Amino acid sequence: MSIKAALRTHLADHDLDARVATLIARAVSVPGLADRFTRAGLDPQDVRGVADLTSLPVLPKDAVIAQQAQDPPFGGLLAPDARVARVFQSPGPLYEPQLVGDDYWRWGQVFTDLGVGAEDTVLNCFGHHLSPAGAMMEAGAHAAGATVVPGGIGSQDLQVRAIADLGVSAYCGLPSYLKVLIERFDEQGLPADRWRLEKAMVTAEPLPDSLRGLLTERVATVRMAYGTGETGLLAYENGDGHGLALADGVLVQVCDPTGTPVEDETEGEVVVTVLRPQYPLVRFGTGDRSGWTTAPDGSLRLRGVLGRTGAAVKVKGMFLHPSQAATLMSGIEGVTDYRFVIGREDHVDTLRCEIVPTGGGDPTALAALTGQVAQRVREGLRFRAEVVAVSRLTPGDGPLLDERDWD
Repeated sequence: MSIKAALRTHLADHDLDARVATLIARAVSVPGLADRFTRAGLDPQDVRGVADLTSLPVLPKDAVIAQQAQDPPFGGLLAPDARVARVFQSPGPLYEPQLVGDDYWRWGQVFTDLGVGAEDTVLNCFGHHLSPAGAMMEAGAHAAGATVVPGGIGSQDLQVRAIADLGVSAYCGLPSYLKVLIERFDEQGLPADRWRLEKAMVTAEPLPDSLRGLLTERVATVRMAYGTGETGLLAYENGDGHGLALADGVLVQVCDPTGTPVEDETEGEVVVTVLRPQYPLVRFGTGDRSGWTTAPDGSLRLRGVLGRTGAAVKVKGMFLHPSQAATLMSGIEGVTDYRFVIGREDHVDTLRCEIVPTGGGDPTALAALTGQVAQRVREGLRFRAEVVAVSRLTPGDGPLLDERDWD
């Protein structure tokens, strides 16, 4: 089946034309969305299906950040009757409301498809501080009926002990972090028969075949999922080995630089419309690049995240933006130039901040400066970085240099 035919079938099977029309009819009273239609010269009443959204320009993440700064806290995108349970903060800063309701971010779909249920205990290794990932996964695992251990990031000795003592049977987190836990479990000399972790949902960084092979030596089923902090779950592996199946509750499009949806294998930006009127993200540009493929049964699939359309880089599952780095480094005296270098060692991301100091090479002064920069990076960007002083930087590299090889 062609991509164009698979797209038509997907829209029909999920009744997306009617669901999009209903969304716009209910959500257009939200000021931020109504203003977008006005500025585009469009009448919301003309939206009778997915194709009618094409004329509405894509909403970049930076535009949402700007809207929130002008009209705090949510840029006029929140309906008056919306009930907010939690507020999260992503780099920008971008504030993301979680509304009242079960499995608001829809991650329960992937846990259920993975076979997670009431008999499972899930170790959730996503953070619960400011970032929405930890809460997203906990809600999804609960929706599947599972018990959750909120492990977060760090405290690896305690986490592997919990795996052994609690009979943890499932995991969600970065694939690289699962590898670290496997190694730490063995290093602690814990009994092999107390490793009962057999299912894993991994996301937020690539899963190359080499790493998948290492993980499946100890975890029978490892599946990749894809989502964002703003939109929740978008697609996931269902075990047939043919791309990522699309999640329910969202309209996912792949668009060219003009915002026009592509209907073939051409790569483009993933553009999402979340089918919820209380916080309507319509034609939201994720900044992720992907493309379409089909499964043997003709169903539509995403090929996974193939890169970024913007300048941001994802490190250890979190985005690092050039503007963030510039704001942070501009406030540090004694640094004339800098760059962040992202690497990958033994399937784990590394971050190095290279600085060109203003003064000379006095060891005591350099040690104090690199220590100050490391602390500022940790507090301001939520990353731990090795900081090294260099005499000069290579011209043209820019503030972020990604040296990772995913082959």
